[in-house]
Amino acid sequence: AAALNCAEHLYRFFQEAGEPHPEDRLCLLTAGLGAGASHCSGSDKQTYYKLGIQGKTPDTPHDFAVTLTAGGCTHGDLALIEGENSLREFYHLVENGVPFPHNARGGFVGYKTDHDPRQRATSAGPWTSRFMVRQSLAQVRRYGIPILHPMEAVALLTHGEGADRRCVGLLAVEHRRAGAEGYGLVVILAENVVMATGGPGELYAVSVYPIHQMGAHALCFAAGAVAHNLTESQFGLASLRPRWNLSGTYQQVIPRYYSTNADGSDPQEFLNPFFTSRRALATSIFLKGYQWPFDPDRVTGPGSSLIDVLVEHERAERGRRVWLDFTRNPGDSGGIGPFSLADLEPEARAYLERSGALQETPILRLAKMNPASIDLYRERGVDLWREPLEIAVCAQHNNGGFVVDRWWESTLPHLFVIGEQAGTHGVKRPGGSALNAGQVGGLRAAQRIAHVYGDRMPDANALAPLAAAALASTVAHIDAHLRRAANASRRVEEVQREIQARMSACGGMRRRLEDAARALEGARRLRQQIHTEGMRVEARRDFLKLLRAEALCLTHLAYLTAIRDLLARGGGSRGSHLVLDSEGVAAHPALGDGWRFRPENLALRQEVQEVWLGDDGEFHTRSVPVRPIPTEEYWFENTWEEYRSGRVFTEG
Repeated sequence: AAALNCAEHLYRFFQEAGEPHPEDRLCLLTAGLGAGASHCSGSDKQTYYKLGIQGKTPDTPHDFAVTLTAGGCTHGDLALIEGENSLREFYHLVENGVPFPHNARGGFVGYKTDHDPRQRATSAGPWTSRFMVRQSLAQVRRYGIPILHPMEAVALLTHGEGADRRCVGLLAVEHRRAGAEGYGLVVILAENVVMATGGPGELYAVSVYPIHQMGAHALCFAAGAVAHNLTESQFGLASLRPRWNLSGTYQQVIPRYYSTNADGSDPQEFLNPFFTSRRALATSIFLKGYQWPFDPDRVTGPGSSLIDVLVEHERAERGRRVWLDFTRNPGDSGGIGPFSLADLEPEARAYLERSGALQETPILRLAKMNPASIDLYRERGVDLWREPLEIAVCAQHNNGGFVVDRWWESTLPHLFVIGEQAGTHGVKRPGGSALNAGQVGGLRAAQRIAHVYGDRMPDANALAPLAAAALASTVAHIDAHLRRAANASRRVEEVQREIQARMSACGGMRRRLEDAARALEGARRLRQQIHTEGMRVEARRDFLKLLRAEALCLTHLAYLTAIRDLLARGGGSRGSHLVLDSEGVAAHPALGDGWRFRPENLALRQEVQEVWLGDDGEFHTRSVPVRPIPTEEYWFENTWEEYRSGRVFTEG
């Protein structure tokens, strides 16, 4: 969604500048059109978080930025830019045809989402970001912008040294010719490259990302770009088959949670013993709807995130499978009394009453509040009227990514990073703010490219030796991989599973310094093994699997370095992960010391951890101060003159 939006804006900016054929100035490259998280992911009513425009409560971009920075580790200038451009991009989506609902007066009514003090959120249903992709793609096709597909980037091309180093293009593999001589490699020279490949979903064994979403973090690291906040992944309850987030009305209808043995026997309502009353448990389940991401601040009490802890405990500690059942209300085992809609906290009771959702069973309440959420599962082969969903606490989003400036240009000049790969969110973000950030980032990158770099073209003759060297080096690298593959003992799929298991165990919802340090050493050993022993594949044409696994290995090494170093600095439980500590706070008295956790180190909210790949081949980290929210005032006449002259686009 971010990439397509950027392409739209670039076309129009070039057109406004008088380009007779703006479609010739840019192209889109993708390994899988429609395969990314924007097109394949969602929830009950997937949220788009924007500046408030409805009701009596006034809202400003500064207020918006205060919310975005409230969780810490977020640069204030970027948060303010996301606020100031929020409505521009929201209405762009509306005009594109994304069906955000409005009332009879044309007002776009909002609702409250997680980490949201207002009612800024809106939704076009379970597939909000899919609508965004499809409507934007239709516009891109109307403009005639070339789409190179299926084509997979395998390296970024850079030129120059030190401060003069910049991105000049990329090396890609054309899938249809991957089995031919030369491996289908293609050189694309470009004055600017915009990366929008999403988060590295395949890092985790327990994940709700689309299957095979790799991201392209390793390419950016290898080219010299600096990342930030890689420690801040977001986790939440989701179904495993199909992969889908279980937020919003899936929880607000108060379904039944239970666990079983691996074979489905011995069903137990495992939540009941940890709550003092049915009222408390039912209300906590309801609150998971808009407190959906796991949050250490909502564990004790008990809070709604105790449910995530108990699901993880049931799966990881007891080895049981966990299910969500919409056909029945929660049971009364454990002595906490029978379920009753009348016995809810006022917030939950009033919400269901206003929604007309006081039906007898969760599935009937869901059918009333959000029938599309039932249809979604039916389309994927699951009938919620008859069968339960197997669930887990899954990796869902990465709030960190690559460092960008106010125009979403990375630390490597002429390389722009937008969408989840930019990761401007810090520790906590309101639900749906990533969609707004992706659209705003696409706009800002397009503005900078069109108004500052737009009249430049790469010098193909000057860069020909660089391109030839990159091609030769990559061919040699693939050849070496395939030679090692002939005698390798481990299959490439086995290596990938090792990476995923390591990240879920040591870089997931639960973390310990000693575990992270041990995992980091394991990641280093694996990287060395890949280099010396190789990985086995079935055929020569499978070389892309080798490159992907190698890239994933490098990426998980970066993430584990970041996690280890933050924990070593005294980082506590924050965002969406618990730092376990036998001397810490008890998650619940009945869980024992194994679930005690260290509270957040609030002092670390004022800094952002940056990560980069050094010339020594190792990852390094440093902490930089959070930039505050800008407060300067602008005089209209001066701004008007700066806009007419184009100087507004040259500011850093």
